[in-house]
Amino acid sequence: MQEMAIMAKQAFSDQAKDMALLRDDGDPIYLQICARFKTAIAEGRMAPGDRVPSVRALASELGLSRGTVNLAYQILAEQGYFEFRGAAGTFVDPQLKSSASRSNSLPVRAPSEPSSNAKPFQLGLPALDAFPRKTWSRLVSRRSRQLGAEQLGYPEPAGLMALRERIAACLAFSRGIVCQPEQVFVTAGHRASLALIMQAVFRPGDGIWFEDPGYPVAREFLLAMQARLQPIPVDQDGLVVEEGRKRAPNARFAIVTPANQSPLCVMMSKDRRGELLKWAEEGQCWIVEDDYDSEYRYNRRPPLSLKAMDRGERVLFTGSFSKVLYPALRLAYVVVPPSEIDVFERACRSMGSGCPELHQAVIADFIEQGYFIRHLKKMRMLYAERRQMLVDVMQEVFGDSARTISPPAGLHLVMQIDRHRASYKKIAALAHADGFGLQPLALWHMGPQSVDGLLLSFTNLSSRPMAQSLAARLKAICIASDKE
Repeated sequence: MQEMAIMAKQAFSDQAKDMALLRDDGDPIYLQICARFKTAIAEGRMAPGDRVPSVRALASELGLSRGTVNLAYQILAEQGYFEFRGAAGTFVDPQLKSSASRSNSLPVRAPSEPSSNAKPFQLGLPALDAFPRKTWSRLVSRRSRQLGAEQLGYPEPAGLMALRERIAACLAFSRGIVCQPEQVFVTAGHRASLALIMQAVFRPGDGIWFEDPGYPVAREFLLAMQARLQPIPVDQDGLVVEEGRKRAPNARFAIVTPANQSPLCVMMSKDRRGELLKWAEEGQCWIVEDDYDSEYRYNRRPPLSLKAMDRGERVLFTGSFSKVLYPALRLAYVVVPPSEIDVFERACRSMGSGCPELHQAVIADFIEQGYFIRHLKKMRMLYAERRQMLVDVMQEVFGDSARTISPPAGLHLVMQIDRHRASYKKIAALAHADGFGLQPLALWHMGPQSVDGLLLSFTNLSSRPMAQSLAARLKAICIASDKE
């Protein structure tokens, strides 16, 4: 115990002075503990593989509750600084790069190549290297051990009630949506959400306003369902409602991404939201609100959702766990008005839907135990850093010819590169042949193209050298495209 206390004093460098700072600093105490351990590791006073004082010992040394210290340790473990080894204790993660071999002030894991599942600049993937796999695996193991006969039958078509309750609670806090768990329907991904909506309230021949540019996967799915799509242009304020009224006055649906337009990353203005809601209420039309990447804005908070503003019960709200957790889950959800609960329940039963309950239960635990909120906060910081890193690196490599035309939001950049004769389609084709996952903006257009560029994801750029290498390769591709 005495040895642990000495280690604690070394890690915090003069405990008596730090105690006053812990009490007076504006940050929560558990975050200050995190910061002090990170500093100790960065300065070499704690090395990868070193044992960390136990929660009990450090709490006693600092005069704090065990819960406060335990929360700090959990956060440090999720961020990759600490490793729990059960009865053996807690250690500084051996995979951390030694402070002596780098110049950064904070410890990070050694730069790695992109996951084999992630092509360079590939859209649609969160940061696979930053997912809290240890925490997730622990929750999966616990749920697996509790598996009983009642979990072996067919899943509830509308979703596990525990998860529906957690989703409803989260939406009230994050998106201003007041709903009952019965209004939430869990689906097997965004396309399954659209299929459920089509089954429940779509009628053959209904017209649909579709953002242009807009999500090509949803577009192709709806066209395969024989939906009559009308491309409606998007400007800096989102979908142009006036154009929708002109081009398709009898449409019965509008599918929109108001919090973070996909792919331009613009946010629908308050006036435009009001116009859209008025259109829906007047014509008893449906708005399908795809809450695409609403969690990831880096200079402002997202506005209230359309669902929260809806007084006429005309908004069907859709969300997904693919970007905030990971795509392989294949779990999403739809929030419907109270008057439509029975209609959607019948649609669920007729489709024979229902998602595996094990991962639903794990997500419910992940939310209930506070990991979800902490993970989102961590990822916002990480993505803001990686986005700025890509902007800076592209400027270094391409100079003034490269510019970002999308606001700081979402998980990708819309970038234009001047001084090249080749089209973005041609550049993207050559890039794909070289293993890249970027996309030309043209793929997202259905009608006449109003804006052009390349879509580059930054989520899996784990280091600046990686970003510089990829940008240099992309520049070489642009030069080669001019010569063909």
